[in-house]
Amino acid sequence: MSRRTFLRQTSALGAASLLGLPGESRAEPPPETTKIRLVKLPAICLAPQYLAEELLRLEGFSEVEYVEMDRSGGDEFLVQGRADVSVTSPPSMIPMIDAGKGLIALAGIHGGCYELFANERINAIRELKGKRVAVSAIPSIEYYYIASMLAYVGMDPRKDVVWVDAQSFDETMQYFIDGKVDAFLGFPPQPQKLRARKIGHVIVNTAQDRPWQQYFCCMIGARPEFVSRYPVATRRAVRAILKATDWCAREPEAAARVMVAKGYEPSYDVALEVLKSLSYDRWRTYDIQDSLRFYALRLYEVGMITSTPQRIIDRGLDLRIVNELKKELKA
Repeated sequence: MSRRTFLRQTSALGAASLLGLPGESRAEPPPETTKIRLVKLPAICLAPQYLAEELLRLEGFSEVEYVEMDRSGGDEFLVQGRADVSVTSPPSMIPMIDAGKGLIALAGIHGGCYELFANERINAIRELKGKRVAVSAIPSIEYYYIASMLAYVGMDPRKDVVWVDAQSFDETMQYFIDGKVDAFLGFPPQPQKLRARKIGHVIVNTAQDRPWQQYFCCMIGARPEFVSRYPVATRRAVRAILKATDWCAREPEAAARVMVAKGYEPSYDVALEVLKSLSYDRWRTYDIQDSLRFYALRLYEVGMITSTPQRIIDRGLDLRIVNELKKELKA
């Protein structure tokens, strides 16, 4: 037996024993499709999406594909039909919904995982005025996330900072290390690496600082066409990811070992630090509507979207599945 086959089979057995499907799932009809595509992003805070692979197979998906993200971004993959369901971020989903592109939020995963790093001369968001800020693309997840932060303190994201396109997620951190920019938005494992090297400092930690820590930073998004055509498959996919989310909250040590075994993070200590630091236990209690409203209002106030927050919620949120699963997957 090859190492890959061994890991796949032992991971499936572990998932089955630790996160065994409830009786309700067995009584459900099978998914209308046995293939599902998710986006692979370079962020280990999205552990539930990757740990859900075996659970998705247990849910009836015989073909689970993780599509490598390029500069198009994870949301673009959903909009373009290159992926079906994936974990994404409210600030990047909202402009898509505003533009009338097919994208819908189905459930929240956890609160803040992003950290805004700056050099030693900058100690607050307002001090970014006129400074260089690196993002992986314009637009991108970090672009809209930082724009929301700037808008929250009364700054204009389109005028008050100099955006630097670093071409990739990895390069945003390297630009910061090399001194080419004054700030960038890091996500796991980037903050852990910078702290280990004692480079820069954090001026906003969305896992700890209000108001950011009380809102979802990561949600399950999907193509509306997939949701309407395959309602059972959608429900089963969301359940698999939420069960994996519970696993991250309940047994971070085991989850970290699987993340390392699957090659998503080489360091067990880093994986464990990330899993322990994030609010995976809050998907039942955080309000997904409030999260969309908060970020939509920030972007609306500075003219980066034209739809009101309520319009964004009406067009881009479906709570039926997560409300059902909150009852089914009791804590």
